[in-house]
Amino acid sequence: MDFYTTVLRKSGGYWVALCLENGLVGQGINQEAAIKQLNEAIASFFEIYKVEPNIYHASLTIEELHEFL
Repeated sequence: MDFYTTVLRKSGGYWVALCLENGLVGQGINQEAAIKQLNEAIASFFEIYKVEPNIYHASLTIEELHEFL
């Protein structure tokens, strides 16, 4: 997938980036760092997914999004 929907939220002194398509998160001291961490998490996940396709992979539910926000 080449496009992901990301929600950013400030939590304490950090920014958290949440991917709606797969529930992965990244955290950083600013928005750019959080997005970078999220991109790395997505890349790592799909490297593992190639060899272990039975790993859970689903988009977030609306309830999970509400809890994050």
